Amino acid sequence: MRYLIALLAVFGIAVSFLALRIHYSMDAPPCDINAHWDCGIVNHSRYSAIFGIPVAAIGMAGYAVIAILALLRRTGLTLLASLAGLAFALYLTSIEARILQIWCLYCVISQTTIALITLLSIVAMFRPRAASN
Repeated sequence: MRYLIALLAVFGIAVSFLALRIHYSMDAPPCDINAHWDCGIVNHSRYSAIFGIPVAAIGMAGYAVIAILALLRRTGLTLLASLAGLAFALYLTSIEARILQIWCLYCVISQTTIALITLLSIVAMFRPRAASN
């Protein structure tokens, strides 16, 4: 289970990196689909950084922490980190839905990824351990 969590976290790092590239780019983003789906508008909005740090970079760091904790078999801390990441992602999703009214494809993929990681972390936390001989 821990390897699957770590693999999903690495995938989350990759998705966050793609969003970070858009944050710093002035080119037309590849996910500018229509009036409701535009990563460029989301990643250039005033909500795309906290204290000057792009939220995509925060996401990359969070996913890295989750991967490390999972590989170190720190199940409780992995669950806490994934819950914090899920809360942060839900906050950002609410901004997309309520304020910007525009969705970022990378953000939605990241939201799904952290939700899966959180679900797996809950399962890992409460899964019965095999008896050691």
